[in-house]
Amino acid sequence: MDLRALIPKGTQAFRTKTIDKLMECTSGEHALRKVLSPLDLTLMGIGAIIGTGIFVITGVVAANYSGPALVISFVIAGIVCAFAALAYAEFAAMVPVAGSAYTYSYASLGEIWAWIIGWDLILEYAVSIAAVAVGWSGYVTSLAAGAGITLPAMLVNPPGTSGGLVNIPAMVIIGLVTLLLIIGVRESARVTTVIVAIKLGVILLFLYLAFGHIQPANWVPFMPFGWNGVITGAAIVFFAYIGFDAVSTAAEEVQNPTRDVPLGILSSLAIATVLYIAVSAVLTGIVPYSLFAGTSAPVAFALEQIGISWGSALISVGAICGITSVIIVLLYGQTRIFFAMSRDGLLPGIFRQIHPVYRTPVKVTLLVGTVTALLAGFLPLTTIAELVNIGTLAAFIIVSLGVIVLRYTKPSFPRPFRCPLVPLVPILCILSCGLLILALPLVTHLRFVLWLTVGLVIYVIYSRHHSRINDNTSALECWKG
Repeated sequence: MDLRALIPKGTQAFRTKTIDKLMECTSGEHALRKVLSPLDLTLMGIGAIIGTGIFVITGVVAANYSGPALVISFVIAGIVCAFAALAYAEFAAMVPVAGSAYTYSYASLGEIWAWIIGWDLILEYAVSIAAVAVGWSGYVTSLAAGAGITLPAMLVNPPGTSGGLVNIPAMVIIGLVTLLLIIGVRESARVTTVIVAIKLGVILLFLYLAFGHIQPANWVPFMPFGWNGVITGAAIVFFAYIGFDAVSTAAEEVQNPTRDVPLGILSSLAIATVLYIAVSAVLTGIVPYSLFAGTSAPVAFALEQIGISWGSALISVGAICGITSVIIVLLYGQTRIFFAMSRDGLLPGIFRQIHPVYRTPVKVTLLVGTVTALLAGFLPLTTIAELVNIGTLAAFIIVSLGVIVLRYTKPSFPRPFRCPLVPLVPILCILSCGLLILALPLVTHLRFVLWLTVGLVIYVIYSRHHSRINDNTSALECWKG
């Protein structure tokens, strides 16, 4: 696609925003509060990464794509994410500004690419939040049923699904998380810390209980669907890793971003990868992979199969905690991307307004919470993982390309953290992400292209006319509506 042919000549669409210009709006009395520590960031990353991936997607991929080679699928996805994480870490240390890949693209590739990736991330985060909330609702409904409380089907399913009318639990959890984020990021981080501690404890308990029940015969055949199944499985379990990039959206609210953000990104990804590999190996070792077909709670199901029903109930509680932390971090990340795009003029100014007491972007938080709650409550969200994955893979490609570009256009700019082996590592990220995109279904590609087309129309009609890239914007003016 030749973007220059779509954008009128004489516009600023391909101009970049200097790093100094991006940094101007991160200080002053109207700025976001800098309260996050390295531990907060690491736990935020773990909170976002470990959730639906372990408690839901592992069973689906093992049964339909990878079999016991689920371990390899997670390794492949983890390696791809490691390449991307190194690129993100370099940018996050250089440009500690809200917005993540959107901001990095603005600094390296130009406004139109920043808009495209920002629009892409809006889709990724919004759909992820809704999908994870639906998974949360399913676990709550299942746990309630186990306690003898049957929730009406019409109130726990969307219209057209199992006699549903509206998914109330999914809407409620999004509403509660929205209120938490409005009160403050520090308070949200404290809640996330408690939840992540519970989640990690439950996962370690599962590994302890299940390890002695592993039967090597369950790992044969190891690769029943061949390498095609393993690669497709990697493209789908990639959904499980989405979240480490949300750490970079917090850069503007970190006490020492040049050191702490790279540390938070890389440490949370490393811990999550080790846990994913361990759980997938044990899971397929204690139960034949084919039995996971049709179950949305594979970890709890596996413990039931080996006769540890009390552990199964505990896993369900841990899953609810785990999925809650994912919703918190994803909703947080979505609001900060909206916020950064609004501050640059590409979205209406109302979304950059900061609450005078809480120092959080209240209006955009309410907007994101409302929209995602409606999605979770009224839509049957099928093929969510694939749609979210293609958006994230596209973001990783653009960020990696941006690292290469800035190494040549701004070679002397201070880089507190340097991605190693540039351009090799970014190129490996681009190629591996491209391979995983090709492994996704064609219908996913078509939906993604449609979403980007809508975004380009909005850019041409609204955003390019309101962009502040040519303004001599002062730190105070950044916050005016």
